[in-house]
Amino acid sequence: MNPNKVVRENMRRLTDLPNIGKAGASDLELLGIEKPDDLMGQDPYEMYERLCVITGSKHDPCVIDVFISVTCFINGDEPMPWWAYTAERKRVQSAKQLPPKVI
Repeated sequence: MNPNKVVRENMRRLTDLPNIGKAGASDLELLGIEKPDDLMGQDPYEMYERLCVITGSKHDPCVIDVFISVTCFINGDEPMPWWAYTAERKRVQSAKQLPPKVI
């Protein structure tokens, strides 16, 4: 959903989350996340690595940005477009010196 249209009180389906459409919801379901509250306590970088393992392919790193956006949102941050988290992801990956990879 477009972050500008998100209403926190109406979070029932995964597609009610900011930046999550049908494809993103399918990715989250592959990770065992069935409802927005299931994102509480999730690590977006670990989610990305698990998704790559489950699907057997490396996904675009912007998927991490989407995962950061929804985990931040579910923990109380305002809804933001996924690309607002790109710089953060790049800083974290640079600091860890760990590019996204398939385990």
